[in-house]
Amino acid sequence: MAGEYHTSIKELPVEMRPREKMLARGEEYLTEAELLAILLGSGTRKLSAIELAQHLLQKYEGLRLFKTLTIQEMLEFEGIGLAKAARIRAAAELGRRLALTSNQQQQIKSPEDVKNYVMEDMRYYDREHFKCLYLNRKNQVISLETISIGGLANALVHPREVFKPAVKRSAAAVILIHNHPSGDPTPSKEDINITKRLIESGKLLGIEVLDHIIIGDGRYFSLKAGNVI
Repeated sequence: MAGEYHTSIKELPVEMRPREKMLARGEEYLTEAELLAILLGSGTRKLSAIELAQHLLQKYEGLRLFKTLTIQEMLEFEGIGLAKAARIRAAAELGRRLALTSNQQQQIKSPEDVKNYVMEDMRYYDREHFKCLYLNRKNQVISLETISIGGLANALVHPREVFKPAVKRSAAAVILIHNHPSGDPTPSKEDINITKRLIESGKLLGIEVLDHIIIGDGRYFSLKAGNVI
């Protein structure tokens, strides 16, 4: 039937096949759909791997699918089985760990540095993620830890959970970070209250809370720079 006609990858000229193109020219010359097609490995009876990749990218706003989609959510997409979903999540996690590794020992000098460190990872979250950036005495990054997922208003952030990794890693200071899924980083009253509570808890332990950064969609708010704390 005319409406079901498609060209499989094997029918493409060799130089246009994603894997062969990557081997011949390098991965930087591949489109996002071609890179994803290599991860998928195969398409469906109606769609080639490239076409399936294009459908995925269109439906989930480009590479956002690597940021937020769970395996269960991907399984709801026609043509994505457990093996393909697992490969996508594995690639996303490798990318995340590579980014963290390249940022290790980065010195944090300003709220802008914090924004640059976490923005691309956190701006797409559809739920609030509360994270902590732990620093040594030179303000170099020791680690970035996810403390809770949900909402600050639900009292999911407890001082014990914030400072336990700090004590374990001998951190000298911590920067609080969370996102607003609405895209607006303006702090709420709850954000401010929890920040002040954590600052006081840190004083008791001798661990300074340097700032609280709220991440929006391409925007951020520093409670310290905004004279809120």
